[in-house]
Amino acid sequence: KESTGDFILLLNPDTVVEEDTLVKVIRFMEEHPDAGGVGVKMIDGKGRFLPESKRGFPTPWVAFYKIFGLSRLFPHSRRFGKYHLTFLDENETAPVDVLSGAFMMLRREALLKTGLLDEAFFMYGEDIDLAYRIKARGWRIVYNPALTALHTKGAASRQASQRAILAFYDAMKIFHDKHYRAESVFLTNWAIDVGVGLLRNYALLRDRLRPAERKHVASA
Repeated sequence: KESTGDFILLLNPDTVVEEDTLVKVIRFMEEHPDAGGVGVKMIDGKGRFLPESKRGFPTPWVAFYKIFGLSRLFPHSRRFGKYHLTFLDENETAPVDVLSGAFMMLRREALLKTGLLDEAFFMYGEDIDLAYRIKARGWRIVYNPALTALHTKGAASRQASQRAILAFYDAMKIFHDKHYRAESVFLTNWAIDVGVGLLRNYALLRDRLRPAERKHVASA
């Protein structure tokens, strides 16, 4: 709200960019006036590609494929691989649905027409919601792997894992309720609610058991 520039960068505190990244990404946006948001190829501390650099919208069917492992079994399928767009080359510039909020360069003009981040989301999901609204206004969201950023993923989440788990699955429900519930049939909404609830409880249980598992391994 206090910014005045033509472009606004969302950047996580645990994300490191190259010296000329900002200059290059602004130049890219100036050359592509239809781009409302641009993201980069993110890598972790070991140089591995982070798949959340480019994603599709988590529609009910895309969420179903993700929850039941079909996206992992058929990563090159345009139907089943939509969650992380695994059918797209990670080294190829392409229009996508969602960028990671860890690095997202946004056009002020698009934000003024779309609105800012929805504060109903906490820690997760707000980047997906913002990208959804930007695209709904006719702007493109572009993944540009010519630029890279180092993201030490999960640094904040590890400090409060139970809270992070709840925030992650709450974000799923908030996004579905906001954009898909009204247009989905009862059975679809029920399946999404049940699936999210089961995954959340499983993740919480697994997190609680981790110290005991580590202790058992150490003693063995």
